Amino acid sequence: MKLIDKIKTEKAVKKGELEVPFPQLKYCVRCCLPETVEGITFDERGICSGCNSSEQKMKINWEDRWNELLKKVEHNKKIAGDNYHCIVPISGGKDSTYQLHVVTKVLGMRPLAVTFSHTWFSETGKYNLQNCLEKFDIDHIMFTPKKSLVDRLAKQSLYKIGDSCWHCHAGVGAFPLQVAIKFGIKLIIWGESAAENGTKATYFNPVRYDAEYFQKISSKVGIDQMVSDEIKRSELRPFMFPTAEEMRKAGVEGIHLGDYIFWDDERQVDFIKKEYGWREGDVEGTYKGYKSVECNMAGVHDYLKYLKRGFGRTTDHATRDVRAGILTQEEGFEMIKKYDSLKPEALKYYMEITGLSEAEIIKEIKGQRKGAAGRLP
Repeated sequence: MKLIDKIKTEKAVKKGELEVPFPQLKYCVRCCLPETVEGITFDERGICSGCNSSEQKMKINWEDRWNELLKKVEHNKKIAGDNYHCIVPISGGKDSTYQLHVVTKVLGMRPLAVTFSHTWFSETGKYNLQNCLEKFDIDHIMFTPKKSLVDRLAKQSLYKIGDSCWHCHAGVGAFPLQVAIKFGIKLIIWGESAAENGTKATYFNPVRYDAEYFQKISSKVGIDQMVSDEIKRSELRPFMFPTAEEMRKAGVEGIHLGDYIFWDDERQVDFIKKEYGWREGDVEGTYKGYKSVECNMAGVHDYLKYLKRGFGRTTDHATRDVRAGILTQEEGFEMIKKYDSLKPEALKYYMEITGLSEAEIIKEIKGQRKGAAGRLP
């Protein structure tokens, strides 16, 4: 072990010197991620898998990756004929707006934009979505589930996966796949690489895109586990993923642009603001105004994560800023201590639609703590 890494590892052991949010948890010696992040691992130096994945990103031959993408695009254009070349799932957020720029303006593709509405759009989100459709002049399909079902799923989601957003996690994954199969479209183009977080994939070992992809990444459970006395299975058709056999027969492939181009949130946000008039807004629980700006309930999701695992959205943002050299590690922890624990105003609405009290929510979430999270106060 190099001396500098030995020093960093020893510094991490003496957590009090780092002034971390929760001294009872282990943190990466480079960034701000705690050991309670799902799937995180640490090497012998105390460096997390996310930081190691970030190092990979700097060593990739992105010209070769771009050429791989061009071959894939030309192949799909050829087999599509008069059909749409691809599906681009969009929310009006920063990633999907940039995806459409690359897909239409750079790659010259004819996409079908597909949106699964979580029904919790902010006014900024509504503007960005409509602006996006007009600026890129593309065809668009949006599915909106009934509010009464969303309310019931938001409550069931707390008990099944420990956050408020199962309907969004599942719908965002399932609906574009359903549309792809029905329209005979072979390619779905997502944005950010799953390797950005470095806990579920790397740039050299991506997550396999199959019928269970989004269940493994975010929704955690399928529709059968969400059925209850209040939720009928027949109501959950929009959240149903195609079977592996249906996927195989349809030949649908999903890719992330972030596996083929160097993904840089800050640069891309600046670009879409100047080029397309994309807007930031107020996002609860963080110091940045662009991530999940389209959703009024993002703060609830992140606050529940904070209660369950000891970190929220500011930890996610500060970690990336530390890796990018925008913040020092100490500055990152200061931002985290300032914002992560803030109770969102949207929690009141969540309590209203679920009929749960704040005490009931906190009790349930803390009861789901596992492993190192059990040491949280």
